[in-house]
Amino acid sequence: MDQVRNPFAPGAGSQPPELSGRDDIVHDSDIALQRILQGRHSKSQIMLGLRGTGKTVLLNKIEYLADNHGYATSFIEAPEDNSFAELIYPKIFQTLRKLSLIEQAKEQVHKALRALRGFASAFKVSMGDLSVSVDPEPGVADSGILEHDVVDLFIRVGEAAKAASTGWALFIDEVQYLGEKELSALIVAIHRVNQKNLPVIFFGAGLPQVAALSGDAKSYAERLFNYPPVGALDKQAVISAIKGPIQEEGESISQAALDKIFSETKGYPYFLQEWGFQSWNAADRSPISVDDVEKAGPAALKRLDEGFFRVRFDRLTPKEREYVLAMAKLQSGPYRSSDIADVLGEKTQNLGPRRAQIIHKGMIYSPSYGDIDFTVPLFGDYLKRTFPDKF
Repeated sequence: MDQVRNPFAPGAGSQPPELSGRDDIVHDSDIALQRILQGRHSKSQIMLGLRGTGKTVLLNKIEYLADNHGYATSFIEAPEDNSFAELIYPKIFQTLRKLSLIEQAKEQVHKALRALRGFASAFKVSMGDLSVSVDPEPGVADSGILEHDVVDLFIRVGEAAKAASTGWALFIDEVQYLGEKELSALIVAIHRVNQKNLPVIFFGAGLPQVAALSGDAKSYAERLFNYPPVGALDKQAVISAIKGPIQEEGESISQAALDKIFSETKGYPYFLQEWGFQSWNAADRSPISVDDVEKAGPAALKRLDEGFFRVRFDRLTPKEREYVLAMAKLQSGPYRSSDIADVLGEKTQNLGPRRAQIIHKGMIYSPSYGDIDFTVPLFGDYLKRTFPDKF
């Protein structure tokens, strides 16, 4: 079929043609955004899920809703090698520039800019072309203690947004890469703006361990945020995600083909887009058949192996690769740490630092005490395909 009209969009954070199976999360987020603008309390949210489940897509969707409601929005992807101060500074600067265009907010924006100037100095943020040309306000956001200063900063931004009769929505992807002090500062800041009933709301996304990390940082985090799970889609949602976009193009797909796609992808959204994309390209005509899906399988796996899976495996050291290969030699996860140690012929306690480093890199997580699992769905299958001599 015409590849130009292929409706599927496999890619990191790419918006799928149909956001299926996430209606509850989108609806709840939209209600929260509207409540905040009306001066009513609503919880911030941190979406939790494995790689490839569509968390970033959801953040983008919610940001779109926030924009439509008139919010000032800031989107951050937390990397492993930048401080929170360096990440947040330019986003808040841009937000305040937008709010400064509203006449009744100018005074509060000026106060927020003074706080931002003190914050940048305290944490030695390189301002570059985004230099704040105001004098800092002594004693506001300039202590050099991140938890205190982020609170001051968020309050001033919230006051500026309130004066502008709007709100500020902060989005952070890959929350697990924030350091403990950074996560703690973020949690305290959201807590304080809630207490002051300021129009600030936070939406985050991260790997499943983020809930535990938040609780470790501040015990009240479990009451401060909602943690909607973002997992694999059920069969009905899979059918909707594949069938709907195909029908929108005036084409069709057989039920057997849909069943085959569900079986191959286990309902994980990123894989769905890849299988849908390749199945469309493999088909000569409509309806797309189960034979087309089978023909598309090698191309779909090749793209996943060379992209989605490989870029993650390549980040591991040789010793770390030994560890994940040992995991894949066992039955499907979660895997007991002691069993992995047995495969490697080492003591469990000796593997602690190696395991911690792989967790830090976002490749594995601990769903419960003593257990480990991959953060990347079907990663064990990838290892078996790529390193058959190891199994």
